[in-house]
Amino acid sequence: MRNAIEDKFGSLEQLSQVVNGKTAGIFGSGWGWLTVDQKGQLDVITTANQDTPATVGHVPLLGIDAWEHAYYLDYNNVKADYFKNIWRVINWKDVAKRYDDAMAKVKK
Repeated sequence: MRNAIEDKFGSLEQLSQVVNGKTAGIFGSGWGWLTVDQKGQLDVITTANQDTPATVGHVPLLGIDAWEHAYYLDYNNVKADYFKNIWRVINWKDVAKRYDDAMAKVKK
C-alpha cells in the first residue's frame, strides 16, 4: 500500500494534505475517504451526510468523519486541528488489509 500511496500522491504527507483539504471543504456533515475505485486506483473523495463510497462504486479504505460530533469536544470549532491530528491514530495495518482485499477483487 505504501507504494500505491507514493505512486499516486508522492508521500503520506501529501496524501494527508489532499484528504484534509477535501474533507475541510465539506459544508455541514459528511466524510472524507481514501478509497479504491473500480480500476484499482487509490482515490480521495468526500460524501455528504451518511453516504458511503459504495454509492459511486468505490471501496472505502479510510474514512474521516467531518461531522461536528467527531471533533467538537476535543477541538471546539477548529476542524483543521482535528484533521491534522487524526493521522496520528490511524491503524495503517487495518487500512492496508482493506487495500489488499480490494485489490484482490479488482484483479479477478
